[in-house]
Amino acid sequence: MIYSVEDDQPIRDLVLYALRQAGFEAEGYAEGRSFMEALRVKLPQLILLDQMLPGTDGMKLLAGLRADERTRDIPVIMLTARDNEMDKVRSLDAGADDYIVKPFGVMELLSRIRAVLRRSDTKHGEERLSAGTLRLDPARHEVTVGGTPVMLTNKEFRLLQFLMANRGLVFSREQLLSRVWDTDYAGDTRTVDMHVRTLRAKLGEAAFMIQTRRGVGYRLSDENGESVKGQDH
Repeated sequence: MIYSVEDDQPIRDLVLYALRQAGFEAEGYAEGRSFMEALRVKLPQLILLDQMLPGTDGMKLLAGLRADERTRDIPVIMLTARDNEMDKVRSLDAGADDYIVKPFGVMELLSRIRAVLRRSDTKHGEERLSAGTLRLDPARHEVTVGGTPVMLTNKEFRLLQFLMANRGLVFSREQLLSRVWDTDYAGDTRTVDMHVRTLRAKLGEAAFMIQTRRGVGYRLSDENGESVKGQDH
């Protein structure tokens, strides 16, 4: 089941038609209240969420979804007329799994939905990771340092997860954009630097584990904190 939350009826009808023709069950909602009522009855596989809605806007609904244990792992794709890069960054950092700008092609929409669902299925099979005092649990979306919980944004979590899963390997900023922000994200590499800075600030005593290879990129260090030659910490 896929829920489409869209106040523009022609767009909502088009999306629902395309989804049903592609073999998905789908229901549509024109605003947040009816959508939230539907969630109390049945949870969907994925949510298509407009950013500009009457009453509660899409960003507030997204924040509520990610704060609720029942809905925090449901994939969300933002469908919006806003094409500003910062709007996209804010949505992805707030927990959206993808961001599609209107007008969009039906075939692209269906392709992006299938890609997000594949990533979601893979995520449920991921194992817990540990490095030094760091612990990361993908299923619970939890990170602890020395047993103390650390609150991370969705992209900070995915960045840390990727580095922990590939511990000791150095990745360029472009590689991290491709692997963590997905291949269709055409962002500035400074986005990576910004997320590394905020991630280090939140990790406290474990911050040293995210190391910079000058002129190359970033890696997660060995458990004992040994550096790669030529690195800045």
